[in-house]
Amino acid sequence: MNSVLNYLAEQPILTVFLIIGIGMALGRIKVKGVSLGAAAVLFFAIALAAWGNAVGVEITIPHYIGTLGLVLFAFSIGNNAGGTFFKSLKQATGPIITMVVLFIVAAVAAYLVGSYVFDMDIALIAGTFSGAVTNTPALAAAGESSGDPGTATVGYAVAYLFGVIGMIIAAQMALRKAHLDTDAPSPVTHQNVRVDREDGPTVGGIMKSLGSAIEFSRIRRGEQGPIWIPSSSEVLQRGDLVTIVGEDADVEQVVGELGHRSSHSLRSDRRMLDFRRITVSEPSLVGLTVRELDEVLAERWGAKISRVRRADQDMLAIPNLMVEMGDRVRVVGPTMKLKEISKWLGDSSKGLTDINPVALGLGLALGLFVGSIEIPMPGGGSFSLGGAAGVLLVGLVMGRLGRVGKVVTALPNTANLVMSELGLLLFLAQAGCNAGGQIGLAFSGDAWWKILLLGVLVTSIMGVGLYLTMRHIFHMGGTRLSGLLAGSQTQPAVLAFANGRTGSDPRVALGYALVYPVAMIAKILVAHFLGGM
Repeated sequence: MNSVLNYLAEQPILTVFLIIGIGMALGRIKVKGVSLGAAAVLFFAIALAAWGNAVGVEITIPHYIGTLGLVLFAFSIGNNAGGTFFKSLKQATGPIITMVVLFIVAAVAAYLVGSYVFDMDIALIAGTFSGAVTNTPALAAAGESSGDPGTATVGYAVAYLFGVIGMIIAAQMALRKAHLDTDAPSPVTHQNVRVDREDGPTVGGIMKSLGSAIEFSRIRRGEQGPIWIPSSSEVLQRGDLVTIVGEDADVEQVVGELGHRSSHSLRSDRRMLDFRRITVSEPSLVGLTVRELDEVLAERWGAKISRVRRADQDMLAIPNLMVEMGDRVRVVGPTMKLKEISKWLGDSSKGLTDINPVALGLGLALGLFVGSIEIPMPGGGSFSLGGAAGVLLVGLVMGRLGRVGKVVTALPNTANLVMSELGLLLFLAQAGCNAGGQIGLAFSGDAWWKILLLGVLVTSIMGVGLYLTMRHIFHMGGTRLSGLLAGSQTQPAVLAFANGRTGSDPRVALGYALVYPVAMIAKILVAHFLGGM
């Protein structure tokens, strides 16, 4: 086997893809319904490198491969979550502050136990803290402030493994309650309603009074009258038949407000008014809101958008929703005009996979620059965010903007998912190989069990603390909590596990992106001060 290991050591590109292939095959194996998913790539890489190190063969993957994978992953996650991240940020002040407080608590516990119970060197304590929260920039800060990066690295390598496994266990616990989530988006539905009111309410007035996200997609006056798309100023009369589109609860509320359900279907009469799913692939329209598209559709063709399908999720076409490349919009309009409307929107499958090289290249370059900026530290020294955090921040902003002038800054949801998975697998293979060799050296000393126990303590404080506070104080759903746990750990392997268990539910990515930037900065600062004590 030595000849095989030597060959792998000489062929790092071949090795990285071999690790990805075998690791993912192992990750699909389920034990009592639970599988590791992409996290298995990390563990397989660690095992392979440790095996090689044990027989004198050093199997490593070049650092730049891991960096490439990590920045692709971070940009795609940020770009995908940008549209919802900033809206949710105002509601997440409490969870973010709680997370930072837990980092401080975990660091204080590590210092007290490490110094007074295990009699460990401060560099070893700071490195163990960094490994327990699986953060390499924090390790760099700990090594710099302690003046002993080699000792800090030993603590990091031993504590890192449970840092991943422990938080995966916490994520699994969170997902066990996911079926009770109250923040799951309700399916969008439609209902035909017969108007019983005689006071002449307007469509806009009804929508405003209910405060619900609903749409009036069709109206017919009289049993055999024409069907048209009502405007917000349309006055409803007794006997009108209208089609309401929205989430179940909102639609039921409108039914009770206007009249009663009707068995007559306006959608079945497609002689004059019809609907069609159309893919948005015209670059000039990407980044516009539904309201802006509706204005053009109404003026040119008397049509409107009633729903937006992104990935596997159907959403109501609320006015402020920004349209992304590859979205499939349901357009209601005159039957004879739908072909023209399709041509205007693009209706090409290319929109589903266009990686938008201009936005991707500029975003990655700008993110790496932001991550390299040195930020002064109180009391001397400095730190930088690192490429991953810088790229994530830029990706969030670009995803939120959608477009700057004629330049589209948001990538299609599908392209983001593909790039994030590829980037994640590259990073896990490289990180696992490098950690595997270090773990073999670390376990050759006699302090490994102290490091391991201290790391378990730190990871447990974070995992248990976040689980209890988010569930019982902030009442966060299990799905979003699993992403938040991964984000607080700044650990793609935990995110991969949560995505694998939920089918890449968008709430997982939202929870991850919500805390990742703050977690990155907080852990660097805490490790810096801990190492300097």
